[in-house]
Amino acid sequence: MLLLNPVILSVIIMSALCLIKLNVMLAILIAAVVAGVAAGMPISETMSTLIGGMGGNSETALSYVLLGALAVAINKTGLATILAKKIAKVVKGKAIVFTLLIAFVACFSQNLIPVHIAFIPILIPPLIPIMNKMKIDRRAVACALTFGLKAPYVTLPVGFGLIFHNIIRDQMIQNGVNVATSDVAGVMWIAGASMVVGLFLAVFIFYRKPREYREMMMNEADEAAAAVDEKMTTKHWLALLGAVAAFVVQLKTGSLPLGALAGLTIMVITKSIVWKDVDELMDGGMKLMGFIAFVMLVAAGYGNVLRETGAVEALVNVTAGMVGGKMGGAFLMLFVGLVVTMGIGTSFGTVPIIAAIYCPLGLKLGMSPALIILLLGIAAALGDAGSPASDSTLGPTSGLSVDGQHDHIWDTCVPTFIFYDIPLFLAGMVGAMFL
Repeated sequence: MLLLNPVILSVIIMSALCLIKLNVMLAILIAAVVAGVAAGMPISETMSTLIGGMGGNSETALSYVLLGALAVAINKTGLATILAKKIAKVVKGKAIVFTLLIAFVACFSQNLIPVHIAFIPILIPPLIPIMNKMKIDRRAVACALTFGLKAPYVTLPVGFGLIFHNIIRDQMIQNGVNVATSDVAGVMWIAGASMVVGLFLAVFIFYRKPREYREMMMNEADEAAAAVDEKMTTKHWLALLGAVAAFVVQLKTGSLPLGALAGLTIMVITKSIVWKDVDELMDGGMKLMGFIAFVMLVAAGYGNVLRETGAVEALVNVTAGMVGGKMGGAFLMLFVGLVVTMGIGTSFGTVPIIAAIYCPLGLKLGMSPALIILLLGIAAALGDAGSPASDSTLGPTSGLSVDGQHDHIWDTCVPTFIFYDIPLFLAGMVGAMFL
């Protein structure tokens, strides 16, 4: 029975536990144990497999902690507050303009300056008081951030998008469908267009109403930062140099932790941050991003358990045997992609798993290469938006929950699932009718 497949069973349990507000990390751990036991693995082996796979996100976890420290450092100098005040002047109290501006800026994190979620803990927390003043529903901002983190790489062959499109191209070629990167970009715009629709629905209709939040209690450092003049001083320029250095080093070396470390080092050397405050910055970084870092570690272990059980391949193969024509095949291909990506939490890592069966299955059903590209790309991207274990949802939550008034599941994962996964799924089905 399909529902008894360890992957589907564990993802359903993880989602249900998250929805009833069990701690995300505990929900993922329980789901991992369920997957292992359902696949016949001893519990001890399941846990060792989970722990062994946690290293898969070790760089990401370290990046989160160091970026958290960098964000605290920049906030302490008052630079982030100056930026927040300038943004407030630009939007002039217009909530929708503000939200769309956040989505626009977030898009650059995938192509122009490919730093992915690195900008969120730096930019978003100082903007929280402005959002509260404009009574912006943070669910709309979560949707805007996830749009910027996801839509560009799904749609455009630039930055992270080029990596994603090339993975699709290479895996399709390996499995008997010859395509070029331009072919991938030629149809994935359909997926991007569906995400634009989802963004507009969230921002202009469903989350447009004002929402009240409690005012944040400020400590002495926050009060000092809020009181700074908008004029840039030498200290602010030196802090900005540290932030720029972090991005440049990350782009040159491909290492986000090294970039964050470089930024912190320059800020200390230039004395924009004094030596005695370093411990405070690291503690602040752990408080801001530490939990999310550990969730990413556990999520990598969970993905490793799912792979080691062999249940993913079994799910794909069983699905192939259930196909009933082109439309039925498209539906099941998208459904499996949704389940697998919800569990593993990565679009990029899902492509090789599902391409091995999707390509021959698509050819057997008479699908065009363009349709196979679209279904494969959307199937891989589907769960990334709504998964509790995805950095596309954890990143926005890290910035929006600094005052404890934004819930990861109900305020980030559920809205992004509704407004991105559903439109993406429908885009895949529409594509199956015309491509």
